[in-house]
Amino acid sequence: MQKPFMRIPYTGALPPPLIVPRDANGLSGAINALVNFLSPTLGSEHGLSTVLLTGAGISVASGLADYRGKGGTYTLNKTYRPIYYHEFITSHEARKRYWARSFLGWTNLDRARPNSAHWAVRKLGELGIARSVITQNVDSFHPTAHPDLPTIELHGFLRSLVCVHCHEQLPRSEFQTSLSKLNPSWATFLAEMLDVGALDTEHPDERRKKGLKTNPDGDVDLPNARYDTFRYPACPTCLVNPPILANGTKARVEVDDDGAWISSSTAGVLKPAVTMFGESIAAEVKVAAEQAIDSASRILVIGSSLATYSAWRLVKRAHEQKIPIGIINLGGVRGEENFFPESLAENNGELGVRCSQSAEKTLPEIVEILQRLGWA
Repeated sequence: MQKPFMRIPYTGALPPPLIVPRDANGLSGAINALVNFLSPTLGSEHGLSTVLLTGAGISVASGLADYRGKGGTYTLNKTYRPIYYHEFITSHEARKRYWARSFLGWTNLDRARPNSAHWAVRKLGELGIARSVITQNVDSFHPTAHPDLPTIELHGFLRSLVCVHCHEQLPRSEFQTSLSKLNPSWATFLAEMLDVGALDTEHPDERRKKGLKTNPDGDVDLPNARYDTFRYPACPTCLVNPPILANGTKARVEVDDDGAWISSSTAGVLKPAVTMFGESIAAEVKVAAEQAIDSASRILVIGSSLATYSAWRLVKRAHEQKIPIGIINLGGVRGEENFFPESLAENNGELGVRCSQSAEKTLPEIVEILQRLGWA
């Protein structure tokens, strides 16, 4: 039996970024090295087939929060700790807290749009350079920006919810409407925050000025809030047709007079359609990601510190197969010293690149140069 492929965060500080080749320490040098990396002259049994692995850093320019600062630590909010799967599944109070914070944060996430880096990824696909994308992000920007370039959403997506019992999905927009109806005082507060522009950005300093703390994946911390008063709906499918539990008995799904899930229920719990920390990645997603790596001639990591094992393991897999690795990420990357031996320091980028630059500054320029070189 294969080991579970879990989403586990690495919370330690990361070392300063390596720079490979040496002249990739500036923007122009990094772009030149990346152009060489994406248009190699060396042959490959797979042909020219690049898989892109993206993380939160590619979506920062869209106004979304990143997990880590340049130093590789959880610097946005020192006390930030993402909810774990077992907490969400077993605790009614933990779900209240999660959904209250998510209710406040969803609006900004919902109206955010792909940025120039995502559109550059689309162009790399159209040029025949990128053959697939594996993303750790749950913001749905990749499938939105390039529906024809296959995207494997390693950690799921926030655009839907899934019932942990019957496995039916529900659009997040529909769920958000239900949360508003069940929590009118919270809905009023959210409207006020939107009116004053408090949720126009996920920049931590701007939010702190207005009494809010922002975290990744649409999480907003409201200090001293009474999360225990928040209510959330039951799965509509389970409510109509309660499922059979593992012990063979019929589940009980109960709601209050307004339709909110109550703790006497034994089923009907909705969760975001994401792989939470501590939760195993779906077997079919794991297999698809591994196959994408195995069929690639090179891998380019964009905006990820590889802090989660699920992503780091894929790059390690590529390294073990001697697939050239490129990394564009501001700040350190977990285990990067293992991927870039000293012998690569003088290569021109074709055999490997590591630069500490932002995706939105590098990728559009790279696409323009590749087009001038005859890629079309």
